[in-house]
Amino acid sequence: MRENTMNDQEVLLLRRKLDLLLRTGKLLMESAADTNRIERNMKRVAAFMGIPEEKLHIDIRWTMIMVNVSDERHSFSKFQTCEKHGINMTTISQISKLSWRAIEQDYSIDKYEEELGKIASQPRNYAHNLVAIGAGFACGGFCKLFGCDWIAFLFASVCAFAGFQVRANCIKFGINVYMSIAIAAFVSTCLAYASSYTGLSSTPYHPLLACALFIVPGVPLINFVDDMIDNHLLMGITRAANTAMIVGALTFGIAFVMRVLGMSDVAIDHKFSELSMVPHDPYYVYAVAAAIAAVGFSMIFNVQRRLLWVVALGGIIAVCTRNFVNFELGFGPIIGSFMGSFIVSLIAVKAVHWFHVPNHVLTIPSVIPMIPGVLMYRSLLAFINLHGVVGEVTIAFNNGITSALIILCISLGVAIPNIFARRYIARDRQLYLKQELEKRRIRGKFIEW
Repeated sequence: MRENTMNDQEVLLLRRKLDLLLRTGKLLMESAADTNRIERNMKRVAAFMGIPEEKLHIDIRWTMIMVNVSDERHSFSKFQTCEKHGINMTTISQISKLSWRAIEQDYSIDKYEEELGKIASQPRNYAHNLVAIGAGFACGGFCKLFGCDWIAFLFASVCAFAGFQVRANCIKFGINVYMSIAIAAFVSTCLAYASSYTGLSSTPYHPLLACALFIVPGVPLINFVDDMIDNHLLMGITRAANTAMIVGALTFGIAFVMRVLGMSDVAIDHKFSELSMVPHDPYYVYAVAAAIAAVGFSMIFNVQRRLLWVVALGGIIAVCTRNFVNFELGFGPIIGSFMGSFIVSLIAVKAVHWFHVPNHVLTIPSVIPMIPGVLMYRSLLAFINLHGVVGEVTIAFNNGITSALIILCISLGVAIPNIFARRYIARDRQLYLKQELEKRRIRGKFIEW
């Protein structure tokens, strides 16, 4: 495009480059990368392909990515739909590495397309049944963090395992994703309620609090905060809406089973309101529970096997920091949760250079165990059981707002160190990118657009 006209071969080559660029963005979007990361990776790949950044225009939406390359005489646009949204931390990490490797090792367009195809077609790190077991134990870890005994831990794990399998089968059969979530929450809660009648556990109602928490939309929520702070407002609002739909489906499934089985009676509500928020087990017990929950969510998010122990350590640091700030220092659960996620994210800023993975791969599974399940259920039950008594609405809103603030502070704690660190090192990375591209020009390997 340096000349006034382009021949057919040049046009076809540019269209192929745009197609590969869009396929890269699609993989990142469908793997739950935040918008800033998608944009950065696409610009890096465009630089590898010889497309000048000043002539590249990218528009990222939830279901569509649009790319335009234009100069004074020509303009080429291409669109790519994004259909299946999941969470795949391995794909996010591998595409980031590929974008740098393509520049450093003088990849051809064919070589880049081949490597991108391998990433797109590779199987997940864990078999489905193993992920279901991980999801079950993750919810069991949640249950233990809420103060249950080990029998209730097993009940919560079994109920969550069943719910996870139900949701997977519903999606496989083509049922709407939000309806699948509601059905899974219904099944998990039914089984947890049935387990409370076995008489084997001294904390029979705790599994009700944890059995459906494998559905918690931690990644969309943190990405929403990231996008809003990075001024990607439209994508942030879309992710917030998706998060609200997931939470709404989860709430509907739980509320429906409570009505069907008569669980919304005063006795159950009283049991939940009596649950202590003060740790009554040694710190090592909470450390073990946090590690189990973090590893379970890592398997759901398809984190690499070599990083499981790192995420487990992150979960321990997050939960123990929260408990220390909350109870030992007396700053409360909101500040405690913020500090727990902030410390983990701060450590991850350095740890990403040790393990060569994006920040969110380490931080998000680590902070998920701090989700305030007890307060969420207290708020839910309070709204379901409104009878017009003075103070009911106040209690319901107090628990709801407190749990929402805790979740928001967890998200902010993860996002803030990452955003500041990213801006701090952006110049160095941009300088390194220019140096590598210049080396390619000297070697005669630079791909002209």
